[in-house]
Amino acid sequence: GFYARPQKSTDGSLDLMRWECGIPGKEGTPWDGGLFKCVLLFTEDYPVAPPKCQFTPPLFHPNVFPSGTVCLSILNADKGWKPAITIKQILLGVQGLLNEPNNDDPAQTEAYQMYRKNVDQYQAKIRLQAQRFANTN
Repeated sequence: GFYARPQKSTDGSLDLMRWECGIPGKEGTPWDGGLFKCVLLFTEDYPVAPPKCQFTPPLFHPNVFPSGTVCLSILNADKGWKPAITIKQILLGVQGLLNEPNNDDPAQTEAYQMYRKNVDQYQAKIRLQAQRFANTN
């Protein structure tokens, strides 16, 4: 299932500005069976400013930049971010976005075009990606 925990610094202490997270693919979707790892990167301005969510490694998805950074309104200070949004809500929002891309905010050309022009091919590629990131825990 989901997990979120601060990463350890090189000295062994917890780095509260970098959280390692796992987002399971939603059951009954092409993402099912995958466990997708990401990092939440917080700044000193948190919770006024949202964290950045970055998949490691980057995912094939219309709303994930080639760098792995997620393009989602609740992670955008100018759009949907509110200081009351919790880490759990962020991870649930990203999980929802995986299977329901936002066509109005493409971040990755190849994934966006495939999703728009050939959804069957797109879903087949997503199923392969889910197998590659299968939850082995």
